[in-house]
Amino acid sequence: MVQLEPFAVELWMDKYETEAKYQLAETCCASISIDDLKTFSDDKSAEVLQLARKLTYGSIRGSDALRSNLARLYSSRGGSPLSPENILTTPGAIAANYLYFYSLIGPGDHVICHYPTYQALYSVPASLGAEVDLWHARPEKAWIPDIEELKALIKPNTKLIVINNPNNPTGAVLKKSLLKKIIEVAAKDDMMILSDEVYRPIFHSITPVESEFPPSMLNMGYSKVTVTGSMSKAYALAGIRVGWMASRDQNIIEKVAHARHYTTISVSQVDEQVAAFALDANTVHNLLARNIQLAKKNLELLEKFVNKHDDLCQWVKPLAGTTAFVKFHKDGSPDSPIDAVEFCKQLLEKTGVMFVPGDESFGKEFLGYVRIGYVNDTEVVEEGLQKVRQFIKKEFDNLPLSAQKST
Repeated sequence: MVQLEPFAVELWMDKYETEAKYQLAETCCASISIDDLKTFSDDKSAEVLQLARKLTYGSIRGSDALRSNLARLYSSRGGSPLSPENILTTPGAIAANYLYFYSLIGPGDHVICHYPTYQALYSVPASLGAEVDLWHARPEKAWIPDIEELKALIKPNTKLIVINNPNNPTGAVLKKSLLKKIIEVAAKDDMMILSDEVYRPIFHSITPVESEFPPSMLNMGYSKVTVTGSMSKAYALAGIRVGWMASRDQNIIEKVAHARHYTTISVSQVDEQVAAFALDANTVHNLLARNIQLAKKNLELLEKFVNKHDDLCQWVKPLAGTTAFVKFHKDGSPDSPIDAVEFCKQLLEKTGVMFVPGDESFGKEFLGYVRIGYVNDTEVVEEGLQKVRQFIKKEFDNLPLSAQKST
């Protein structure tokens, strides 16, 4: 029987998000409606949905329009042309990742996973019987893991390296030179690489003109790379539940496609129409520009908050994505982290602001850390951070330290 660990961050979201007035735990760019989506298209005559289309299962592996748009986007970002046949659509990137592990990983395999990250990326392969080691990123190194530590984790049965770029929860970016080194390590022993790129391309603090700007891992010349993506985070359309996986190795695509027959059969035609419209050349650049500008503006608000309270909190400023990992402490000392769970509970109860506690949701070692999602509507972020300021002024001194949990 498959033994899955409780999915900590999703349990927290499920329990508390409906209570939040100021949603600063959300990881998506501020969501838009279908009416909003239409305004981003340069073709004002285009319709998002073909209402006369019969709602059959549709194209089993994904609609031609959606996969063609995705293939165009990947091909235009510096790689050799990608065929739509090298893409499978799924109900969100979470399903793409799960199906990948289910199809390709099992007992006797060794998996190395970039950490901290979204729990599914290491708990799912472990549940399938694989041995999993974590490749630790640390704040003192700007949340960038060390390539020598990766090499030291390699075993004779290492089959897969998993990365999350840009990273959840830290907002760190694995840059081009490090990605090349990861490929060198994998290629030496013919290992696979899975790159979860759901926060791509929300690059708000690093630009494509920089030499270290990271391309999609799909476009770095190694065929055993698979990438996953989603409409939820960067494209502000979590409600349509559309994700995908892409690989230049057709054998990987076929194995996952066979497993996919047992789960989704196909993705909703309605959802795929919305996704295809959003990723159309007439729409996608305007939509991304809105989301990147929103990220930049709101990150400035969060940076001012952190700077103003630098005696109580610290961070590594995110380069990309929608989340920041901020450590709160007392006595001006990072060695005195607060009880992040109690902080988040009291903050929500007394102000309506929702954060995610790091030690509860990303690993017990992340004492005092909270994940903050800052790409919601600007007024929500602005008002929410003001509520946090008021809470800190009145309540922070009464919060317990994390060490007090065990006393």
